[in-house]
Amino acid sequence: MDVPSLHSRFLGDALPRIQQDARVAGVAVAGSIARGHPDVYSDVDLIVVIDDEAFDSVMEERLALIGSWAALVAGFTGEHVGEPRLIITLVGPPLLHVDFKFVRASEFAERVEDPEILWDRDGGLADSLAKHPPTAPSLELQWIEDRFWIWVHYGATKLGRGELFEVISVLNYLREAVLGPLAARRVGASPRGVRHLESIAPDEARDLQATVCGYDRHDAGQALLAGVELYRQWLDSTEAAIERRRHAEELAVQYLHDVIDHAG
Repeated sequence: MDVPSLHSRFLGDALPRIQQDARVAGVAVAGSIARGHPDVYSDVDLIVVIDDEAFDSVMEERLALIGSWAALVAGFTGEHVGEPRLIITLVGPPLLHVDFKFVRASEFAERVEDPEILWDRDGGLADSLAKHPPTAPSLELQWIEDRFWIWVHYGATKLGRGELFEVISVLNYLREAVLGPLAARRVGASPRGVRHLESIAPDEARDLQATVCGYDRHDAGQALLAGVELYRQWLDSTEAAIERRRHAEELAVQYLHDVIDHAG
């Protein structure tokens, strides 16, 4: 496994310590390390697999356990990303971002991509992966279409009021939840917000630059319009069988144009 030296040192130090806990069934790594292209800025996405009957007790001790495995600088739980099993940490110095995800052994095979197993106490992790293929995340185009024009209208209202920080926030959300995933889909990649778009979808990433604006009312309006046009273009190219909300589209886009014209 070819990883940067800092990451390698962390894994080499932490793994033997984790193995000393009899409740741990195995350890795996996900993310860029498992995909084979980490760099010095990569996180370490560590999966700590716990025997089912010991899971609750381990969950209560997670920060203390991590502190015994590594030089913990800071850490917090991952509820904000919908993953309470996750502890997001900095270890070091030198500082390294490490995500510790604690999972039950019976749930280890529930995944969207294959991790790399670093240690497997009795071979159960490898067997579990072999029996259950990963489930790739899907992009719910109908879910997006049902909401997109409401989001456009919302952004236009903030533009009309002059709340430009809010407009910038709306544009960020549209890139993360809609345009970034559509861009990834166009090149056959998994939808992961705007992660790695510059490398996996460079043409689409260049197009997305038009949706980035500074704190300027005119630029913000043009960025919203650019987001609308990219959404239309990229959704049309999918040829997906979804119900288009044409009436909402017409009214929301006209409202956006009216706000831009009124703002001068």
